[in-house]
Amino acid sequence: MTTISAPTCSALSALDEPLPGTAATAPGYVCLEVPTGWGRDVLDGTALGAELSDELSARAKAADVRILFIRRPGRDVVRETRTVLLARTEPENTWCERLEITEPAELLDIVPRVVAGPAPGFGTAVQDPIALVCAHGKRDRCCAVLGRPIAAALTAEFGQDVWECSHTGGHRFAPSMIMLPTGYTYGRLDEDDSLAAVRDAGKGKVHAAGLRGRSTWGAAGQAAEIAVREAIDEFAIDAVTVEDGDEPIVRHRDGRAWQVGVETSELPARPASCGAAAKPARHVVATTITPL
Repeated sequence: MTTISAPTCSALSALDEPLPGTAATAPGYVCLEVPTGWGRDVLDGTALGAELSDELSARAKAADVRILFIRRPGRDVVRETRTVLLARTEPENTWCERLEITEPAELLDIVPRVVAGPAPGFGTAVQDPIALVCAHGKRDRCCAVLGRPIAAALTAEFGQDVWECSHTGGHRFAPSMIMLPTGYTYGRLDEDDSLAAVRDAGKGKVHAAGLRGRSTWGAAGQAAEIAVREAIDEFAIDAVTVEDGDEPIVRHRDGRAWQVGVETSELPARPASCGAAAKPARHVVATTITPL
């Protein structure tokens, strides 16, 4: 087995690792403002205590949602209330709400209701896209070093719709960004492309550069969607849906459909994060697109 060395996990990944199919699968998100005190994992007990963290973890797993910490780019600001963002990513059921809470324990009642279906009406409906940029330095230095400048640049244009966030999955693709409510996830974007991605989201479009996938789907579905979008040059957000599986089916809103063959390939070993032991990297590749 061949092993490649590089100074950082993101530099090594950028040599040969494809982005499509690498977004974390998360049909729903619950994002809690925690301005300081993040641990390596958001629910490891460092910020919220062991008991609350364990219960939130169990409820998030049951509801099939992902919990992220968020904070404003720049200096840590502690307020009397905390912003919470709730989102569902499925096509035709995509929504985001913003609310304020006083205690993190309030999430115990909120998390189980962030499920498929209409927005629960806990807070105010969010109309513009929200950009979450990973800056979780305690998880991996690439996220902090590469993510924070991107978050700052986005904030200069989009203001309150930009947050630094905790680990999004895949530090080696830093800088990494998730767009809410769609769940489209990006990696390796420079400042210009990051700005373009948020602008496109505001126009109802998926930005092609740096696209890792929509977190609604698993790896195969993400890779299949991107392959079809590129093949037919279609980047309207609501244009396609995916029937996930071993050979995903991508359906266009105009009635066309394609079955996508996918394969899992293995790349030379490399660390998944800085300082970790080198392991083979496996990625999903779309190999065939067959009209139905």
